[in-house]
Amino acid sequence: MKYPEYEKAFSPARLNKYLTACGGDTMAALTLYRHNIKLCQKCYGILNIFEVVLRNAINEHYKALFADPDWIRHQLQPGGMLYSYPRRASVLNAIAELDTGGRYTNDRVVSSVTFGFWTYLFTRVPFRRGGSTLLQVFPAKTIGLGQRAIFNELQTIKDSRNRIAHHEAICFDSTGTKSTVAARASYALVIKYIKFLGYQESHLYFGLDVLPDKIMKKIDSL
Repeated sequence: MKYPEYEKAFSPARLNKYLTACGGDTMAALTLYRHNIKLCQKCYGILNIFEVVLRNAINEHYKALFADPDWIRHQLQPGGMLYSYPRRASVLNAIAELDTGGRYTNDRVVSSVTFGFWTYLFTRVPFRRGGSTLLQVFPAKTIGLGQRAIFNELQTIKDSRNRIAHHEAICFDSTGTKSTVAARASYALVIKYIKFLGYQESHLYFGLDVLPDKIMKKIDSL
């Protein structure tokens, strides 16, 4: 396929930023476009594993704290820790659908809620209503790192995840210049929190071709 055919397939609006970043070189622009897709794939794999490990740690923490295997369902009720959650209705609807289908389990609720649900738990109100205990899920965290700082960093990770989920480019800076600085920073944050959770990335990602170092180097050298 020639470049105009790719423009027709992907749209000029989508490809133009790659073309501009590559100084009008159509071959380099398409290469950068493909590199960005590969980078998104790898970063999403890393984020997916992190999300699963984080939500499981939080789930186990609150199951023990509340002595309640169905803590999400019950904490959504009036007076509960999650009653002020902005998307409370969507979680209640998901629970109702599981109930209706006879498929309800806490594990299915845990897997059905969004990453934003888990980061919300680190905001001030639910954090305090949960006894200000949630940082215990990070046994290896930096000493002195508090609730607000952790929420802000998890929010940064969430924003990066959402960019990838919405098929946005992650190989540019805010000016549209080719750059992996933001992607590297997000990746570093994920690895930092994997370690806070008490794991090593070499163990969690063992045998998986998801680490993005090589593709980021290709982008940098393009």
